[in-house]
Amino acid sequence: MSASPYAYIAVMAGVTFLIRILPLTLIRRRIESRFLQSFLYYVPYVTISVMTFPAIVHATNSPVAGAAALVAGVLAAWFGASMFQVAVGCCALVFVLELFLV
Repeated sequence: MSASPYAYIAVMAGVTFLIRILPLTLIRRRIESRFLQSFLYYVPYVTISVMTFPAIVHATNSPVAGAAALVAGVLAAWFGASMFQVAVGCCALVFVLELFLV
């Protein structure tokens, strides 16, 4: 027998509430640990990377084309290309590679 959808929503709301409220109630003073500060500083970047990189590789028909576009995009951004140039270059690379790979 399955639970009511309202029970699932209530559990998700409770977990979300606790995740956001517990740090506010448990940590009342400034965090002085350099390790913990640097850890908390990089959490958003790591989270976005973990969600984005697999999506880039698996969004195409060929994972090889996605991986090549990822590498090309990182290199283009590293050498100073704008976000628009990186996006257009990666899309063009995936288009060309999928013409020949699939």
